[in-house]
Amino acid sequence: MLSALACRRPDARTATTTDGASSAATPAASPAARAPLRVLFIGTSLTAGLGLDPDSAYPARLQRKADSAGIPIQVVNAGVSGETSAGALRRIDWVLRDPADVVVLETGANDGLRALQVDSTRANIEAIVRKIRARLPAARVVLVQMEAPPNLGPRYTTAFRAMFPAVARAAGITLAPFLLEGVAGVSRLNQADGMHPNDAGERIVTETVWRAVEPELRAASASTAAGPG
Repeated sequence: MLSALACRRPDARTATTTDGASSAATPAASPAARAPLRVLFIGTSLTAGLGLDPDSAYPARLQRKADSAGIPIQVVNAGVSGETSAGALRRIDWVLRDPADVVVLETGANDGLRALQVDSTRANIEAIVRKIRARLPAARVVLVQMEAPPNLGPRYTTAFRAMFPAVARAAGITLAPFLLEGVAGVSRLNQADGMHPNDAGERIVTETVWRAVEPELRAASASTAAGPG
């Protein structure tokens, strides 16, 4: 089942003047007064936050980091446990029914676990990106790097790893670092299954994704503030 979590930032309806009095804030008064950017996360159980409280999954944590950074956003978590890139492609039209300013795509992890053909996974991801571009031409897209298990052999893991930057270059989109960088294989940072981060691991995942997403949020915010050209 689709796990969708919309995290909304409280409306900024008043502003405080230098003498402590409150006054009505106009939309142009500050970035916080503008409508929040809508950030859509499409992914697997790693994005859905399997085994964690919804507020502990990295998309919700990114919501709080953006708030702290003064970038008003509304996060929508469209992560689905067990989904392959083919599954993501099948549901992408439904997921894209609503607008988004930034789309973060995390898929392929389950393809790697099942040793599915790299060419097929790449074709699915490329098709998903094309659909995002067609439906949301102004949206900024971030593709998250994933890795295949080392027990599948160096030929497969090398091809799988190289697929993500190749797709990002061809599509002209941002590539985020490996989602589980510094977390994968570290028992104290993972749940009992050894594959999904625990709360401590998820904090590291959040920082990893934030490095790639923050510049896109700031660019999207600047574009929104500038309005139509």
